[in-house]
Amino acid sequence: MTALALFGWIVAAALLQLGVAIAVTLWRRAPVTTTGGAATLPPAEPAAVGAWAGWREFRVVRREVEDAAALQCSFYLAPLDGQPLPPYRAGQFLTFSLVLDEPDGPRTLTRCYSLSDAPDPGHYRVTIKRVPAAHDGLSPGRVSNHFHESVQVGDVLRLRAPAGHFVFDAEPGLPVVLVAGGIGITPLLAMLHASLAEDSARPVHLFYGVRRSAELAFGARLVALAAAHPAFVLHRVLGQPAEGEQPGRDYEHAGHVDVELLRRVLPHGRHRFYVCGPPPMMNALVPALAAWGVPAEDLRYEAFGPASVAAVPAAAAAPAPAVEVKFRRSGRTLAWDGRDASLLDFAERHGVEVESGCRSGGCGACQTRVVSGTVRYAREPDHDTAPGHCLLCVGKPSSALVLDA
Repeated sequence: MTALALFGWIVAAALLQLGVAIAVTLWRRAPVTTTGGAATLPPAEPAAVGAWAGWREFRVVRREVEDAAALQCSFYLAPLDGQPLPPYRAGQFLTFSLVLDEPDGPRTLTRCYSLSDAPDPGHYRVTIKRVPAAHDGLSPGRVSNHFHESVQVGDVLRLRAPAGHFVFDAEPGLPVVLVAGGIGITPLLAMLHASLAEDSARPVHLFYGVRRSAELAFGARLVALAAAHPAFVLHRVLGQPAEGEQPGRDYEHAGHVDVELLRRVLPHGRHRFYVCGPPPMMNALVPALAAWGVPAEDLRYEAFGPASVAAVPAAAAAPAPAVEVKFRRSGRTLAWDGRDASLLDFAERHGVEVESGCRSGGCGACQTRVVSGTVRYAREPDHDTAPGHCLLCVGKPSSALVLDA
């Protein structure tokens, strides 16, 4: 073979290798073939399931009465879409939207109820106390009675994702004091489960006050938890012990949950307090705890009912200048003087009817259009407020204000 022929073979082999390389590259970059309009790709990793936006439908899968007086009923709720539920922080609540028949036609009412159990990917649980309906038929009792009398297994309800700032956040090893009045037990029961799951050796005191033993919700379960966890101490406080009921067996203390009881019973040292109950209890106990010396960072609280908790006393400040607030649809023009905790409290004190739910910026029931002026918040609310609107329950005017209410 001549040198020229050998050179020719070498060039041909190189060109062949180059052609093969180009063909492989083009094949790798070719579009993915499809079958029936869907690309044949490897299965994707499932997306993480988290809290959802807007409303989601849930089916009632179980009802359970929780007290001897049949005033408190738990509702177990499973998502219609069958997707696992995101975990929530103990102490948070669910927001419900219900359409109820009223004399003047159907009306949509929004209410918030605390989650009363440890997180479960299959269902949520809320526990609702039946409240006697007021004469207007639109008070919180209207909805609680609807749940007790009309909501049955199989019914479908619309819910927003768990929300709320009143959550269990104790430092590791820090003793915890849970103080519940009436149905205020619901978020604190979730906190108790969270504390026991996180550190069963953490000291926990639960003070649970009701008028009579028949109104104790989850009574047998709480006694069983105390028996199973030596670091958990249960204090059942009855305002009116019945004849024959014995301390130590049916209750631990007679009277009311007040700061004197806490000072007498609790061991000396720092504790993280979580307090939830009706306004009269809260307005007496929360300032008393602050006066006792409990620092603000160790005092968490949430009220339920038609009034907000009185603010913990702080250093005296100059009185706020009066600001004009006009409720346009109601035809009322009023002077805001800073006495109220929120625009919602201000409206209610002056007889302006405004829909409300959670009273903590989580549900959006009190969302109101701002015609002119500005509203400020002490902290950004959980609810995503629509542009040009404000949440009355956590808002205060920062200028003259006109509201479409």
